[in-house]
Amino acid sequence: MKDVHKFDSDPDGHLFDPHVRSAMTAFLGDGDTLALEVAAAVRTAFHAVERMRSHGSEGRGLSSGALDILIRLSAAPEDGVSIGDLAQAAGVSSRNVTGLVDTLERDGLVRRVPDRHDRRSVLAQITPDGRTWLESFRRPTQLAMAAMFRGFTPSELTRFRHLCLRLADNQQQLAQHLQGEGR
Repeated sequence: MKDVHKFDSDPDGHLFDPHVRSAMTAFLGDGDTLALEVAAAVRTAFHAVERMRSHGSEGRGLSSGALDILIRLSAAPEDGVSIGDLAQAAGVSSRNVTGLVDTLERDGLVRRVPDRHDRRSVLAQITPDGRTWLESFRRPTQLAMAAMFRGFTPSELTRFRHLCLRLADNQQQLAQHLQGEGR
């Protein structure tokens, strides 16, 4: 299995990936590798969660983006949600959401419906099959995530969530800053 990682512990008992540390040390020379090691650890954790998520999707092959859209639609008003609103909520482009909705629509999990309030607009709406699919996905997801985060205290999970979202917020602020410089 090529996705198996072998981790070591530093003197304080914190895990690290010796292969990543070695590669980052070679890349930077004598610079501090910690931020790059953390970025690699975030990618490793993301891929671990994705492998578990895709394992639980029972071969249906929904990407994490499509699953996110389906979950958002399940909590949306019954009339549906515009592609633009879905994109904004998910933090991705409308073009990306259009492709995800196309995939979900092809699978019968989502449909496009006319907006009752604006004839020019189309809304995405979860179908009964989409709700059924999510219902069958719910319990295995709960069990898988409980297993993935086994041994974490509620305080650690809260802190972990906070740190991940701080990282995402820093990226958004940096992107806005860089966009401002490009003008």
